[in-house]
Amino acid sequence: MPGRIAAGVLIGVLVLILLILQYRLWVGEGSLAEVHALRQQIEQQRATLERLRQRNQALQAEVEDLKGGLEAIEERARSELGMIREGEIFYQVIEDEPEAGKP
Repeated sequence: MPGRIAAGVLIGVLVLILLILQYRLWVGEGSLAEVHALRQQIEQQRATLERLRQRNQALQAEVEDLKGGLEAIEERARSELGMIREGEIFYQVIEDEPEAGKP
């Protein structure tokens, strides 16, 4: 009889340990769900990093272009500041907006 009680207690302890390990596997710290969420965050960060790298490359190319040539500076002056060269004539076309009642 004492052997059966000891075996029952041992089985109970083993089942309890198994339940604790299962809990940690599915819900606790370092669980499968947490690992999956962390992997998704890593992928999002990689995508963000790649977009920022491309943006930095474009900005670096623009900086190099502005340092090296007057054409880029002239283009910016024309498009952003509305400047023109001496002797050029500036034409601005303004289209009429349709009135609300007219088809």
